[in-house]
Amino acid sequence: MATLDQIVFDSAHPAALARFWAQALDGYAVRAYDDAELARLAALGLTPETDPSVMVDGPGPTLCFHRVTEPKSAKNRVHLDLAVPNRPAEVTRLLGLGATLKRETSGYTVLRDPEGNELCVVER
Repeated sequence: MATLDQIVFDSAHPAALARFWAQALDGYAVRAYDDAELARLAALGLTPETDPSVMVDGPGPTLCFHRVTEPKSAKNRVHLDLAVPNRPAEVTRLLGLGATLKRETSGYTVLRDPEGNELCVVER
């Protein structure tokens, strides 16, 4: 049987999108860069801000934000649902981090992250 290792997001700006999701999810943080990784990036003419693959670690699966050049063109085929104790407060917080409101229903709120990926906020 397989186990879930990573959830990969295509992204125009991996570092910025990784920071959004690290702030959005409880217990998640952008993976720290050690000296060896900083040297590897520098040899490629890159920095943590221009890294084409940025990882976010937490208590669940790792989130990987991978640079792609083509723009998002349609609705996500998969999205994340975030369970929260207070939906209105969490929606306000996520909007403050850069999310945008797509749709509000009686049972959930659909938002878009800063690059347009849909996510739902549900109260549990």
